[in-house]
Amino acid sequence: MDDPLVSDSAWSLTTCHQFLWGVATSAFQLEGSPHADWTSWDEILADKPDVTDHYNRYKEDLCLLKDLGVNAYRFSIEWSRIQPRENSWDEKAVEHYQEIIAILRRDGIEPMVTLHHFTHPLWFSKKYPWHEDASVEKFLAYVKRVVAAIGDVTYWITFNEPYVLILAGYFEGCTPPGIKNAALGVRALANILKAHAGAYDIIHKACPHARVSVAHNMAALAPWKKWNPFDRLLSRVAKYFYNHSLLDAFLTGSLRIKFPFKEELSIPVPIKGKLDFFGVNYYTRIHMRFNPLKAMAVEMRHSDIDGHGLTDMGWEIHPRGLEKVLRYASRLNVPLIITENGIATKDSQKKIRFMKKHIDVIEQCKKQGMDIRGYFYWSLIDNYEWLQGLDARFGLYKVNFETLKRTPTNAAAYYSYLIKNRRF
Repeated sequence: MDDPLVSDSAWSLTTCHQFLWGVATSAFQLEGSPHADWTSWDEILADKPDVTDHYNRYKEDLCLLKDLGVNAYRFSIEWSRIQPRENSWDEKAVEHYQEIIAILRRDGIEPMVTLHHFTHPLWFSKKYPWHEDASVEKFLAYVKRVVAAIGDVTYWITFNEPYVLILAGYFEGCTPPGIKNAALGVRALANILKAHAGAYDIIHKACPHARVSVAHNMAALAPWKKWNPFDRLLSRVAKYFYNHSLLDAFLTGSLRIKFPFKEELSIPVPIKGKLDFFGVNYYTRIHMRFNPLKAMAVEMRHSDIDGHGLTDMGWEIHPRGLEKVLRYASRLNVPLIITENGIATKDSQKKIRFMKKHIDVIEQCKKQGMDIRGYFYWSLIDNYEWLQGLDARFGLYKVNFETLKRTPTNAAAYYSYLIKNRRF
């Protein structure tokens, strides 16, 4: 196949296809799993192990997609359900996810499948965390099993937000595997990128016309105080590492790690050209301050500078930042898809304003010539938010976590309106 970073031939037969209007979810955040490392990590899940009970109510929830009028749906497969023990495969779990795909196809909705969305089987985290080289082989065995069993999928996301996974799990140690070791974190990131390369090859061998990507969390990063040279330096370093280093790795096959007062690292990773589109997750702007008293000398804050407000999680609403990160990502010369964009709020009107302002930015970017092929709102229904519990209300449909009843918000009706009336 042609190098997609040089040629757009992989998409030449689909240039007239409609814009992908969708919503995004993650399996664990909707359904939990008794075999996942996260289940025992957050005590909130002890009281609500099945979260929204989506694993049993999936048919009801998939009907909501038809009500919205979306033509695409991004969801993940829960690895720990597929492989609950190292040498054990649950075929019924595989059939469950295959049935979801069949329902989507029946309803004319394009599935986008995420293979890894933060969670792991508990046995994997204990024996083969990502800084161990054997992790790559174990993950690819899972990918082979899934790809061989699940058909009729064109769009694949290998990893959701690998940098968030590494920063939280290895730099801060606040998520599994809970290791505060930057050197091991860099090794883990390199192994994840090697796993992406292997998964890309496995998927394309099974389906030559598949479109494979990662979903990369990108943020608008700015200095806390523009006049402070240390804050400016920190924001530049963070911007390169968090937003740009993955882009460069796909362009060059080398992962460059540059931290202040540290020797630059350049690690070969076999991912050059192994990208058919690029998934961008965008939520907020973060202001950064150099503070030697903080971990890694970094202090971060959200400020309502533009007057758009803060989300219920305290994140700044900054629509203009979406244009910045899409412009960064355009360097890859592959189609772009916004694979996540959403707001945690109980205020439906605030959710509507957030959605409108960000989609307005997408329209402007397309008019400027950016090759943007889709938008996925996060999320379909309220769910479990990592380390935040059940009160971060991202859903277009509200969930009563006592009765598990789903209720449409005004934002759901507005999204349907946008889908019908925006012509990208």
